[in-house]
Amino acid sequence: MGLERRGAERQTVSRSTLREEESVRRGKAFEIPKELVWTSYKQVKANRGSAGCDRQTMKQFDENRDRNLYKIWNRLSSGSYHPPAVLKRDIPKLDGSVRRLGIPTISDRIAQGAAKLYLERELDDSFHADSYGYRPNRSAHDALEVTRKRCWRDPWVVEVDIKGFFDNVRHDLILRALAFHKPPAWVLLYVRRWLKAPMVDSNGKIQSREVGTPQGGVISPLLANLFLHYGLDCWMQRTCPGIAFARYADDIVCHCRNGHQADQLIRALASRLREIGLTLHPDKTRKVYVGRGHGPAGVVREFTFLGYDFKQRTQCDKQGRLFRTITPGAANGAKKRMTQTIKSWHIHRATGASLASLAQQYNATLRGWIQYYGRFHYRDFCHRLWSVFQSRLVKWVRNKYRLTHRAAVKKLDRIRQLHPTLFVHWHMLSASNACSRAV
Repeated sequence: MGLERRGAERQTVSRSTLREEESVRRGKAFEIPKELVWTSYKQVKANRGSAGCDRQTMKQFDENRDRNLYKIWNRLSSGSYHPPAVLKRDIPKLDGSVRRLGIPTISDRIAQGAAKLYLERELDDSFHADSYGYRPNRSAHDALEVTRKRCWRDPWVVEVDIKGFFDNVRHDLILRALAFHKPPAWVLLYVRRWLKAPMVDSNGKIQSREVGTPQGGVISPLLANLFLHYGLDCWMQRTCPGIAFARYADDIVCHCRNGHQADQLIRALASRLREIGLTLHPDKTRKVYVGRGHGPAGVVREFTFLGYDFKQRTQCDKQGRLFRTITPGAANGAKKRMTQTIKSWHIHRATGASLASLAQQYNATLRGWIQYYGRFHYRDFCHRLWSVFQSRLVKWVRNKYRLTHRAAVKKLDRIRQLHPTLFVHWHMLSASNACSRAV
């Protein structure tokens, strides 16, 4: 049986070698299916990202689509593809710091996507079961759900924050982890080139990179998962088998039985991350008590994970009895950002537009918020979103038809009754008498 298996393996290797030799004879160094490039193109087009350093938009790319796609495939297959610089863009955070993005060109995103599609098929099954970020058939909601249930079991949580993960991850360790899985030579070649691709700012200043994989790159999340699989997930499984955790890219929460175990874990994590060239954020990494009662004096009682605040809330069971339990709800920071975004739209000034055109313009964003933040403890979030957006619509009615506030509320309510599906929040948010409460 063993000889048959070895023979089959040799035959498979032989067939693979023959295909590669035939590809070289046809003038191609690597055999890369065109289907990978085409599938990647469709995904990049669906994501509707902005232009990179060459300022080429998707519309401009599509003007000569077939030739552009062939050029990408041909250069990838011949080994002559060299990625252009990524465009640097700093996004401000609520705490005053910035998140640095690196935006590839449209063509480079398609090339990265082709490699990502290939690697995903080969690597995904080897990843840890509690790794949820940027993986097929897994979502942030899955990570939130398992975290919610584990908070009921273990009263202590370690909220882990890696300082500048994407800016500081080591290239040599990524490539070593990738080489362990023995991918084709073209994958290693281009991943190395993407990691080394320089960054250029809006003024044209070029910055070389020796560490880090830019947020915004198509392949960066997969490389981050690969790095943290060996750098953290396997280490946790090996050294802390009794501690459950959930990881979404570099966002991590761990569940402990007591405060002493939580302190030990923080020290061990700090040591482990130093070994792989990373650092725990000293202020944002902390232990949190989520059990019943007040807990030890001075200890933090809530934490934030994937845009949700986990804290004790009053719930109602099927018999109508109230009880307190730890559960996630849309984070205060997320709700503030939504409020600021809605106010920045200045809907009340768009009196030249129709209500239908406003719905067409904003429904996609509203739907995305509701689908993500309305999953847990939805009433509080729904009331907040309804009140903010609906108040903007009332102001729009007042300005457009020169009505009093009361008359505008009544008119908007009549429109809602006649066209209940015009705005997504009118039919997706289940709240009794929401319109009257919101305004």
